[in-house]
Amino acid sequence: MQRQHTPDTMATLSSNHHNNANNVACTANNTATSESLHPLAYTILWSPLPPITIFLPFIGHMGIATSKGVACDFQGPYAVGDRGRMAFGQPTRALRIDVSSLPGGAEQWDQAIMDANAEYRTRMHNICCDNCHSHVAYALNSMEISGPYGIRNWDMVKLCFLVFFKGRFLGVGGFLRQFLPFGILMLIWVVAKAI
Repeated sequence: MQRQHTPDTMATLSSNHHNNANNVACTANNTATSESLHPLAYTILWSPLPPITIFLPFIGHMGIATSKGVACDFQGPYAVGDRGRMAFGQPTRALRIDVSSLPGGAEQWDQAIMDANAEYRTRMHNICCDNCHSHVAYALNSMEISGPYGIRNWDMVKLCFLVFFKGRFLGVGGFLRQFLPFGILMLIWVVAKAI
């Protein structure tokens, strides 16, 4: 199935970073300065998961970005995307993780993501137990990052609610993609109940 990307969604993430050959895959030798930091560097990424997000707007698809802002996500059985395109379209929310306590900095961050990618290429996808959230948790746990947001042992439930309550929207369109279908559904339900 071919994914469609509109100029608006590509502009949100791009700004010439996806055209750079160094961003094609997750690499362990990336370093970043504050001047060159990609807007999605060191972030947990989230996008709606149709049709589940329509009914439960806090449930969606999750990925993690390298120090260069390249999205990596567990896309299905034995499949990990590591070229910046998430399985269900461009991310609509992002939560930056403070890596100042990470001894190895960008290299350790990227290596943990590469290790998680390699591990999840050997795993069957299970929507309830071993999924995209688990992939992100695996990467964060292997970094042994010093408790951002008070979390030391990452899991899919903690990540789900952390991104729901703390993640920033990457634009108005991201907010609408997450909540508009649910709002319309609730409006239909209220109107039907009133009739």
